[in-house]
Amino acid sequence: MNVDATLFSYFLQASIVVKAVMLILVGASVVSWTYILQRGLYLRDVRRAADQFEQLFWSGEELAKLYGPTQLISSVGLEAVFHAGFKEFQRFKKQSHVTLNVIIENTKRAMHAAKMREQDRLETHLSFLAIVGSTGPYVGLFGTVWGIMQSFTALAHVEQATIAMVAPGIAEALIATALGLFAAIPAVVSYNRFLAAINRLLVRFDAFEEEFINILIRQTQPASREPLVESI
Repeated sequence: MNVDATLFSYFLQASIVVKAVMLILVGASVVSWTYILQRGLYLRDVRRAADQFEQLFWSGEELAKLYGPTQLISSVGLEAVFHAGFKEFQRFKKQSHVTLNVIIENTKRAMHAAKMREQDRLETHLSFLAIVGSTGPYVGLFGTVWGIMQSFTALAHVEQATIAMVAPGIAEALIATALGLFAAIPAVVSYNRFLAAINRLLVRFDAFEEEFINILIRQTQPASREPLVESI
């Protein structure tokens, strides 16, 4: 008997459970690659926007002028953190009875809240990649075990078993494991890479927040001028 050793033929010959496992893994792989491409492009755009904003920020441009154009667009990443902090700083600075410490603390809280929102955006869909990476091999293994069980169960109804009778069923079952690894490996690699990239961005956000706060303190707090006493 000629056996057509193609993946599609193995899929058609597999049991209902193994077919369901294969379809789940193929669907998870397609969705994973969609999220991988989308997250990769988004993180690239956030890094580029952060580079451009930092270059403009440290070019000596006045903070008020730098803040003005950002109100007209939906800022993301580092620019969103700056926008939230400077907006809060300006709002409290107009109140004459508020001390500098209160202004700085509220500015820090506003920037921290903006950073948390940006972190949530950066980590979107990463949980799905983690789930596929951790459960994909087990789902494939379940399909393999089920297929092998069905193959050996069929041997109970024959008097003389041969390798030709059981080999196709085992091959069909092993495809489920291969699909599980095919879905899990890219998801795990991408998840770890994205997580490392996000952590580097968050470190940049924290460093910028500290530097920005120092600039606000220097611009707000008047320098103390003590009279010079000349020794006679």
